[in-house]
Amino acid sequence: MKKRSEKNPAGSYNPVIFQIIAGTATWKAPCNSLRVFITYLFVICACAPGISQTRQPGLKVIWDNITFVSKTTATLQVVENPMVRPSSPIHEKTFKALKDLGADFVRYVPWFPYPKMAVAELKPPTPTKTFWDFTYLDSTMQAIMEATKGHSVVINFSTTPAWMWKTDKPVIYPEDPYQPFWDYNPGTELRDSTGKELADYYARLFSWYTKGGFTDELGRFHKSGHFYKIPYWEVLNEPDLEHRISPQLYTRIYDVIVKELKKLSPETKFIGLSLAKVSDPQYFEYFLNPRNHRFGIVPEGISYHHYSSPSWPEQDISAYQYTFFEKADAFLDKVRYIENIRKRLAPETFTTINEIGVILRSPSVIKPIEDDYWNVASTLYAYIFLELTRLGIDVAGESQLVGYPTQFPDVSMMNWKTGNPNARYWTLWLLHRNFGPGDKLAQTHFESSTPDGVSAQGFITKKGKKILLINRRSVPAEFALPEEMDGGTVSAVDITTDDNPPSMAKLNGMIIKMKPYSVVVVQKERE
Repeated sequence: MKKRSEKNPAGSYNPVIFQIIAGTATWKAPCNSLRVFITYLFVICACAPGISQTRQPGLKVIWDNITFVSKTTATLQVVENPMVRPSSPIHEKTFKALKDLGADFVRYVPWFPYPKMAVAELKPPTPTKTFWDFTYLDSTMQAIMEATKGHSVVINFSTTPAWMWKTDKPVIYPEDPYQPFWDYNPGTELRDSTGKELADYYARLFSWYTKGGFTDELGRFHKSGHFYKIPYWEVLNEPDLEHRISPQLYTRIYDVIVKELKKLSPETKFIGLSLAKVSDPQYFEYFLNPRNHRFGIVPEGISYHHYSSPSWPEQDISAYQYTFFEKADAFLDKVRYIENIRKRLAPETFTTINEIGVILRSPSVIKPIEDDYWNVASTLYAYIFLELTRLGIDVAGESQLVGYPTQFPDVSMMNWKTGNPNARYWTLWLLHRNFGPGDKLAQTHFESSTPDGVSAQGFITKKGKKILLINRRSVPAEFALPEEMDGGTVSAVDITTDDNPPSMAKLNGMIIKMKPYSVVVVQKERE
């Protein structure tokens, strides 16, 4: 039997093994048994935490480092159309969903494709007769006010009577109130250039809903019995598209309307612009400049919109996870630019981005909408909501409660076949239930590489610590959460929840596995 070397007594480190662990040795093991031992040691090291070269990324939230305090309310808009009417098979479920949401700043917009449901005076008065008719305006307005009772609303009867604009010929609208008509808003110049005729129209419409009635152009009183409180009123909708109104003309219209409505309701706040496109800074530079307004009229709020869309008609859902968010990021850059203008010219003016969604192609989507689309679109809203929260925007409004074939089905938050809320609704529900003004945003980052397509933010809320997680990709994401979230509640909207409320589970350990296209809230109640 060979004697042990005096230089390497039993129980001491073998220099070959030590050098291999340190990464400095070449392979010169003296015997087969040692090779086996070294191989076994490598396996042990590869599995040990902190040694693996493919260590799972971990999310870190520094709760005592507050980066921002939220001002942002998550909400939605409701657009008038036949599917929200009392005769609709989903009317009852739709307004129950709206009531159950309990959101503030709910925006209601009677819109021009249905003139009889949007305009209260479709014909100009004659010396002996006026043509005021609220038959198709009242019922949905009543449903809105009842479903939002106890919460704030933003009312926008956006469509102006076509006869108040200079046109080549009179606008002939359908007698059927439910027949869409996309050519109701021609003309770029008011027949009364002062705007008083238009302001008088809105004063009477406003009085109908807030003062119990109004006196018409011939001195006759029309009784409504409505005495609604309207905290916010938005002046027109997408004037850059509808009538192609310039910043100068829009500001003049805004001022004359607000002047008349303030006489009726001094406490009502008025919102301006409501732009479809935000590429032209002239609207903001002109409208937000106090010098361009009448004495006593100040811009109290501004609004504008964003819809992501495919880059070309043939693009399918596999590309949406990139295209939609690239366009969202481009929009958010414009938000930052607009915020700089607002802070410079009108720092007291609040901002509501009250149409956020996806438009695939046109009002009528030709091919069927894939099931997973609703989750892609819901993660887009969650992503924009989070980024707007970080930017200090006051309101983030998802568009819209009900769409259906021929009426922008891709923006619907309800399943128009069953009347059940879809993933877009439930994502808003999840965000509204968990986050709001006053929440503190804590410094949040991944300790190593950020998982592709994952957004994360820690919030300190009145109910405790919460983390919002968004997976924008079509593949799962897995990573470690902070230790303090162990045992918390995980609520998720993802491709498995369909038209159902968010799933709920207890977090057992620190590893979370997010499904594709998912919005997740992890909550740890205060102890």
